[in-house]
Amino acid sequence: MGSVCHQLCPKAADGPSVSNHYFDSNHGQSSNNYNKLLRRTSMHVQKDIKYLSNLHLTRRNRHAMLTVRASAPAEELVTSTEPLTKKDLVDFLASGCKPKHKWRIGTEHEKFGFDLRTLKPISYEQIAELLEGISERFDWQRVTEEGRIIGLKQDGQSVSLEPGGQFELSGAPLETLHQTCAEVNSHLYQVKAVAEEMGLGFLGIGFHPTLPIKEIPIMPKGRYEIMRNYMPKVGSYGLDMMFRTCTVQVNLDFSSEEDMVNKFRVGLALQPIATALFANSPFTEGKPNGYLSFRSEIWKDVDNNRTGMLPFVFSEDFSFEKYVDYALDVPLYFAYRNKKYVDCAGMSFRDFMAGKLPNLPGDKASIIDWENHLTTIFPEVRLKKFLEMRGADGGPWKKLCALPAFWVGLLYDETSIQGALDIIKDWSLEERSYLRRQVPSFGLKTPFRDGLLMNVAQAVVNLAKEGLQRRGYKEAGFLNEIVEVVNTGVTPAERLLEKCKSEWNGSVDPVFKELLY
Repeated sequence: MGSVCHQLCPKAADGPSVSNHYFDSNHGQSSNNYNKLLRRTSMHVQKDIKYLSNLHLTRRNRHAMLTVRASAPAEELVTSTEPLTKKDLVDFLASGCKPKHKWRIGTEHEKFGFDLRTLKPISYEQIAELLEGISERFDWQRVTEEGRIIGLKQDGQSVSLEPGGQFELSGAPLETLHQTCAEVNSHLYQVKAVAEEMGLGFLGIGFHPTLPIKEIPIMPKGRYEIMRNYMPKVGSYGLDMMFRTCTVQVNLDFSSEEDMVNKFRVGLALQPIATALFANSPFTEGKPNGYLSFRSEIWKDVDNNRTGMLPFVFSEDFSFEKYVDYALDVPLYFAYRNKKYVDCAGMSFRDFMAGKLPNLPGDKASIIDWENHLTTIFPEVRLKKFLEMRGADGGPWKKLCALPAFWVGLLYDETSIQGALDIIKDWSLEERSYLRRQVPSFGLKTPFRDGLLMNVAQAVVNLAKEGLQRRGYKEAGFLNEIVEVVNTGVTPAERLLEKCKSEWNGSVDPVFKELLY
């Protein structure tokens, strides 16, 4: 490969030594509350002990007990007696409102599987064996579609497959960052325990560093076949998004429509900062691609009908209803009927509500169809019954807990969210759009107003730290992995590029060892 890394990589300073300290010792709380927290967190360890004690259950019996169908057929359990109205759709979103003491944290992350010896991607057959092994060893329920295993479920968590075999954990809604990080650690331990016996590993990065699309395996899931056929019609990078990207995201609650609006605005305006802090996708097909977050860059040309920064969120009259208006204008991908995905790509949900879809005549949408439709919209922040922060690249083990910490500190503390609103209150549409365009290339060094985005990011990370400290759970230490990034302005991608140029002698392959889970 020669010295391809010398052509595009900016100079980066040496990185700090890795630290695993997750507890902030500067702010205490009552020993009673803290002991309760530790007891809740220790439940994950107790579950692992239970898993190991059940190792001798036979695969035959286990699978007979713990097999469920894919989650989409839920609509078969719902009989709609009245046609959906717009108010039904608004009420669905509004039903997510909950008091602060019921707010939870849901962390999701994706990772690329590969053969430890050859670095080649793992096939569906290998993934199926891996899923079966995790199910048998650790008491997960098997999720199947048309007889094929495509995921796992357990205690509010789910493991699923993205289109190119990316392995995703969708975590349960949990109360503290200690719990969600323990959940991540438990999952990665389980995956690693089974995968290593198979000679497989997993890579924490935002875009596949070596493979062209034609070499990425295709997962046997019906909705992905519909998307694969439709994506090239509406954007240049849709297939890249499907098959070659990984992300980490956090799902957060709101108490009211006003609270949702404030969190949505802060999330959208500051999403480029999250993109920069976690930028981790500088390689494509074995060489630098000219970006720090190529994953973020490709989202700019996937499907403009369902992606982007949603300027209307900053309008004075933004509400649940306004988001419904937007979502109704997003074309359908599919409907799910009789255990099959029906291709409705490009059709109108309004027509579906009226029973006027040409391939489902007279069949009117249910609230489950609406819920499914909302999952096919991909802005930088997505509204369902909660808000999803979607702007960060996938990354290594030690950074997975920092992303939820960043957003929880900002959005779950009244003082911090008000501080964030004060920062962004006079940002124009043009400035927000400018940051979205420039950050994938320049990261924290993006020029902004009289300085760099790094300067704003430092203030924002400080707000997040203070917010976590005020929560009283000793969670601020989870931000340690991004404090060095924001203080130096050097993103994870820049450190990888520097290593490629120097230590790795222009090769990208060592990234598989560098970012191995």
